Amino acid sequence: MSKMLLVLRNEFVSTVRRRSFILTLILIPLVGMLSVVIINIIQKSTGQSAGSIVSTLFQPTVSTLPEGFIDESGLVKVIPPGYEYRLIRFNNETDAKASLASKEIGAYFIISKDYLQSGSVIYVRPDYNPMSGVSQSSSIDALMAYALTNGNLNLAYRIQDPINATQVSVTNVEQRNVDNPLTYIIPYIVTFLFYIVILSSSTLMLSSITNEKQNRVMEILMTSVTPAELLSGKIIALGLAGLLQTVVWLGSGMLLLNSSTSLFALSSAFQIPVSLLIWGVFFFLLGYAVYASLMAGIGALVPSLREASQATTIVILPMVVPLVFINQLIQQPNSTLVVILSIFPLTAPSTMMARLSSIPVPIWQILLSLGLLALTAIFLVRAIAGLFRTQNLLSGTAFSLKYFLRMLFSRA
Repeated sequence: MSKMLLVLRNEFVSTVRRRSFILTLILIPLVGMLSVVIINIIQKSTGQSAGSIVSTLFQPTVSTLPEGFIDESGLVKVIPPGYEYRLIRFNNETDAKASLASKEIGAYFIISKDYLQSGSVIYVRPDYNPMSGVSQSSSIDALMAYALTNGNLNLAYRIQDPINATQVSVTNVEQRNVDNPLTYIIPYIVTFLFYIVILSSSTLMLSSITNEKQNRVMEILMTSVTPAELLSGKIIALGLAGLLQTVVWLGSGMLLLNSSTSLFALSSAFQIPVSLLIWGVFFFLLGYAVYASLMAGIGALVPSLREASQATTIVILPMVVPLVFINQLIQQPNSTLVVILSIFPLTAPSTMMARLSSIPVPIWQILLSLGLLALTAIFLVRAIAGLFRTQNLLSGTAFSLKYFLRMLFSRA
């Protein structure tokens, strides 16, 4: 026990004393504080609200030039009122291309002959922008709605915007404004935060073991400590270092957001509850235990950091899955796919924390997720402890997924 504590203390102290660790621990909360200060200065100097300042930063730049159109369908008789300076009719595409080249228009539409059957419209623009595309322009929508309703302006407006829905929740929880960018930014930040802290902490485990094997320090350690003591000390030490990062980053983010509600004119729905920090500690510790154990197993088998880094791609692949589905995670946090990802142990930490920062999650889903994550962590720690043998730590072979899985399940 005393030897394990020595390993723990040495690993923890050497980690938290690293310049990179200290800088990342301090700089990330500092950037958030500076952002709030800068927005506050801009707000006082321009008179704009803080919410509008943030919104303009995330809104795509829209061209102020008018747009042209070529009507091959013959449906468009008159340009709707208010759009005379936003839409220019061309008789052929040659003229439209010439105006586009001379920057008299920003883009042009070609309304197909069979528009009534196909609804086909070609949008020609000088650049490729998949983030805005046709969604940037509402002119063509207004033009065709006006044409299809024979100039009935009120009916055209109703076709363009058929429903004016007001959302009413049966719960007593205040709903966030969907137009506020923070509604989407907060889950993004939480997802990336947990991805970074779990990945960086578990990667430190891999780096520590493989470096000690390469530098032959492992041979000296094996004369005084057992593999089990070495594994336990390293997992706990690096876990404490990662937990320190999680608490500081998540805690400073909560304090910053909760103290900025008056600056951004935010409702109480944007205040992050303390329970999120508590759940965050549990999900970090268990998620770290899972991935640190897998990294330790790789480090125990491979001879060098180069071969280990190639093998980690397979291990961290499940952590990337929530990032792939992050838009659905934020927009549909109760969808079947997102619920499964928040319960499946290898994707649960970042997915569940993103859901918790977005909506109230049923307690049974949180407990089920934590339970499965704990069982997976126990299984992997026991299995990896079996791989931490002197023979593996002092030798090492080329990494093979088949060999790694066989050794893992045989030692569980």
